Amino acid sequence: MNCIVTAGPTFETMDNVRRLTNFSTGRLGTELANFLAGKGHEVTLLIGEQATFAGKSRAKTTERFTTTQNLRERLKKLGGKKMDAVFHAAAVSDFMFGKIWLRSPSGKLTEIKSGKISTRSGTLLAELVPTPKVISELRKFFPGARIVGWKFEVDGKRADVVNKAVQQIRENKTDACVANGKAYGLGFGLVSRGGQVVHFRDVTKLFAALEKFISEA
Repeated sequence: MNCIVTAGPTFETMDNVRRLTNFSTGRLGTELANFLAGKGHEVTLLIGEQATFAGKSRAKTTERFTTTQNLRERLKKLGGKKMDAVFHAAAVSDFMFGKIWLRSPSGKLTEIKSGKISTRSGTLLAELVPTPKVISELRKFFPGARIVGWKFEVDGKRADVVNKAVQQIRENKTDACVANGKAYGLGFGLVSRGGQVVHFRDVTKLFAALEKFISEA
């Protein structure tokens, strides 16, 4: 089967030398891509340029993405090919920079748009605006594929994460969602459209269940 796995973080630029990103390493997505490749599937791994995981990719094709928009463009391009499954494990930045102002010692605000923003003349005030949700377009790009999203949460309880996973599936017309993070607790939950949760204590069993999930489609 032809599969896509996204992994690692996107970043959003503030100016020509500074950027906003997150702590995603890209490890889980890379290891999932390797597992699927080992099962005989043809895998395209899209991994963030800022991913710190140094493990080797065994995917048939590995491409690096940068910003959220760049990841979206790569997925849209792959939408022209027949894909059977998409695993969207990338940690897409929730925010991007909007307007940026320099506040002088006197309190005066001046909007700035230079190539490298100086911080020597006062305090910077940056507007953060939401990034477009890549997952919301996956069904449009891959209408016939099985699509699995991810829901990583650090606050709340396991039930809260599961509820958010169900909401993600419903709003984005995906087929399943993997729930994990501090709020979920140890292990992973594979959440289906109806809200059923199958818990896995380790990542290898999760990968096996995901491979079975797409193979039985």
